[in-house]
Amino acid sequence: MGNLPSALTTFVGRDRDLAEVRHRLGTTRLLTLTGVGGVGKTRLALEVAAASAVDFADGVWLVDLAPVRDQSLTANATANALGVPDLGARPIVDQLSVFLAHRSPLIVLDNCEHLIDACAELAHALLSASPGLRILATSRRALGIFGEHLFAVPPLAPDDAVELLRDRTTAVRPEFRITDGNRAQVRRLCDGLDGLPLAMELAASRLRTLTINEVVNRLKDRFGLLTSGSRVARPHQRTLRALVDWSHELCTPAERLLWNRLSVFAGEFGLEAAEGVCSGDGIAQDEVLDLLDRLVAQSVVLPTEREGLPRYRLLETLRQYGRERLAESGQEQWIQRRHRDFYLALAERTADGWYGSGQQESLTQLRAAHANLHAALEFGGDPQATLVLAAALRFHWCEGGFLGEGRHWLDRALAAAPEPSPARARALWAAAWVAVLQHDHATAYRWLDEAGALGEQLEDPVVCAYVQSLRGTLALFSGRLEEAVCSFEAAVTAHTETGEEIGAIYAMIQMAAAQSHLDDPRTTQTCRQAVALAEAHDGQLVLAYAQWTLGYDAWRRGDLAEAVVMIRASLENEHGFNDFLRVALMLEQLAWVTAAGGDHMQAGRLLGAARALWRDTGTSISTFGPHMVEQHAQCEEEVVQALGPAAYKTALEQGGNHRGPDEAIVYALRNEFEPTAVAPAPSPLTRREQEVAALVAKGMSNRQIASALGRSPRTVDGHVENILAKLGFGSRAEIASWWTANQVPTP
Repeated sequence: MGNLPSALTTFVGRDRDLAEVRHRLGTTRLLTLTGVGGVGKTRLALEVAAASAVDFADGVWLVDLAPVRDQSLTANATANALGVPDLGARPIVDQLSVFLAHRSPLIVLDNCEHLIDACAELAHALLSASPGLRILATSRRALGIFGEHLFAVPPLAPDDAVELLRDRTTAVRPEFRITDGNRAQVRRLCDGLDGLPLAMELAASRLRTLTINEVVNRLKDRFGLLTSGSRVARPHQRTLRALVDWSHELCTPAERLLWNRLSVFAGEFGLEAAEGVCSGDGIAQDEVLDLLDRLVAQSVVLPTEREGLPRYRLLETLRQYGRERLAESGQEQWIQRRHRDFYLALAERTADGWYGSGQQESLTQLRAAHANLHAALEFGGDPQATLVLAAALRFHWCEGGFLGEGRHWLDRALAAAPEPSPARARALWAAAWVAVLQHDHATAYRWLDEAGALGEQLEDPVVCAYVQSLRGTLALFSGRLEEAVCSFEAAVTAHTETGEEIGAIYAMIQMAAAQSHLDDPRTTQTCRQAVALAEAHDGQLVLAYAQWTLGYDAWRRGDLAEAVVMIRASLENEHGFNDFLRVALMLEQLAWVTAAGGDHMQAGRLLGAARALWRDTGTSISTFGPHMVEQHAQCEEEVVQALGPAAYKTALEQGGNHRGPDEAIVYALRNEFEPTAVAPAPSPLTRREQEVAALVAKGMSNRQIASALGRSPRTVDGHVENILAKLGFGSRAEIASWWTANQVPTP
């Protein structure tokens, strides 16, 4: 459990510091490592955290605060690092407190100095809410709250400094040795660098081409110039500034230019971003990779990884230096605009291509870019462009678990660009969607009223269709089911007329849910049509919604086999999206089906799994309407009557012993539902078609089946068409139900 990055270099020295910090961490709940920039606070904290991982069953988590510029987003950055979704309209610090109340993790708050007040408030709130929590902070100054203990990180001891220089130099120059002939100069160099690890890293990169004597002599001149300059800066600060100045000067003009421009990035960035933002006016796009490699070799840029994606980053000290030089060059505004435009293009590509395959990959890419998305939104050069960006990120906000931040940025962008425009109309319905998911119905209606009026004024039927659909969602969540069906019917028609088929599918899925609660005879037809259309679009989430709704309808009809197949398939498609509420609803419904099938112990465990997710988000099933509360209560009453209160409590505890949606899904899918056994009828399918049907029943797409069987997607498409024709079916859902009911054995 945790998100600590893998160390790319060895940890040298500091044995006593490491032992002392670990000891203090065991006796205090808030320990802050203080010290000057470059002294190694972050590396020591990470080493302590890694060594302490076995002591924290709920994980060790790094919160990198260096990219955060807005004090109000400090808690959001913490939630993002811990994988806690921001779901409610209440402050995110309250949501974090609920999530951590029954957990005992170690959180490393790194680089607190520029957010000192926000970090102090956050630490106080979380430590008060979670008795088992420990916080290890790094900062150039203390947080200043009651109960804080401090550890001043000293420079490296002389022997450790020499060993670090040797280790890092041999990494870039394997033949380097410390001998009797150069030992004195090595010691002199380390003493001159004040034992600062960052200074050692930069000096070692220069020993690739220079001798120890050359480095010592050049730095001697540099230190002399610096000492005669600023008399205000502390000695360690002067040393580090001198070395960074020298490292910058030794770069080629193109390397210096890239260093300066890379400083526009907040936190980590990918190669594509570096090429898109930093090329031009002195750097060709195809030169960026080579220049990056050279800066990596000089310890200016660090390679890393995030969400499985290769990334780069600048140490904060070097980023700040590069930003100063960028401002001096007069190119800062130009680079900031290119940065904003790059992430705007990324957001628009994601939104335009959302309704197809690759949704998990898209959300992963946006999460990796999260800090840079903030930086792009903060750039105030063009309010209309910011409005477009905030709206284009709607799937990041709503499907990625960033509702609070989405509301923050959409509210801010809408206030800054009040003019009636197509961009405002789209942002209004996106803001309404966020408010709907936050269950702030009053705000949602206010945004929808303006969006609807503006959509009609601009004659934008797409905006009007989404407004109609969201009105249906509000009615559904409020229990006004007949009104919801009417709204969704109108929305399906409106989306179909505009060619927005995917919007029609979402409206159709929600209409089917409302119809099902009303026992509308059209429900099953609506569900099957939605599943068939969703399968054609090959989007995981829309297919999960459709399967889930068909499963609910099947349960209402008493077809438990089909209900289980559909709900399990929806859970499989949900895996990896970290959506607490959707998974909780699916688990609830699977519990209802399981109870109806007679397995009350497993139904109780599934209710426990759902309850843990409701608890972690501070919500309940009542959020989704009184009809859902009633069905939950009926299931719970049936399970308690069958098991007794004590056994039911045990089942709840067993089911709730997981850490988040993905573990809950794995737990739920571990147990197979066993319908009443019947002798299978002879199958009309060929052996290969039976294999394909079995995989369809598992919720796999044609592409996934092709990969599993080692066949081309076109061949699998043909098999599925043959199966549908032979069985007289119109959707994959019917294949899955047929397969589960017949369980044709495959050779």
